[in-house]
Amino acid sequence: MKKILFICHGNICRSPMAEFVMKDMAAKAGAGERFVIDSAATSTEELGNPVYPPARRELAAHGVFCGPHTARQMTRADYDKYDLLIGMDSANIRNMTRICGGDPAGKIHRLLDYTTRPGDVADPWYTGDFSATWRDVAEGCRGLLKAITSLTSQAM
Repeated sequence: MKKILFICHGNICRSPMAEFVMKDMAAKAGAGERFVIDSAATSTEELGNPVYPPARRELAAHGVFCGPHTARQMTRADYDKYDLLIGMDSANIRNMTRICGGDPAGKIHRLLDYTTRPGDVADPWYTGDFSATWRDVAEGCRGLLKAITSLTSQAM
């Protein structure tokens, strides 16, 4: 069982999009039961809020079910609970590392580092471009799923 936590600033746009995209991709690959996938924020600004409606609409436009979700802040305990902590941008990575007190096990990564174009996932809160965020998240999740499943098959 691989446990993945996606993290962004507020946990209402990018990280829940990644959570639901990854759940959808894993299920379609017949591997949904092999994963625990969740998301969280580095800040307290949106705690308790649902997925931002434009993010929910973008997921629906691509046929991805967006289940119930309430924004929560990541904790230091999440470092031990999850195998991978996937941030959306460099600022998230800095904040995640601070919250976790470091990254001794090498669990903290950016989502687009699993693609051929490493970098930051576009933040639609500021850009208003949810389709660009969708492209980044979908590409990152495809790369992450491929990396995880190839590691799993090599271990067998």
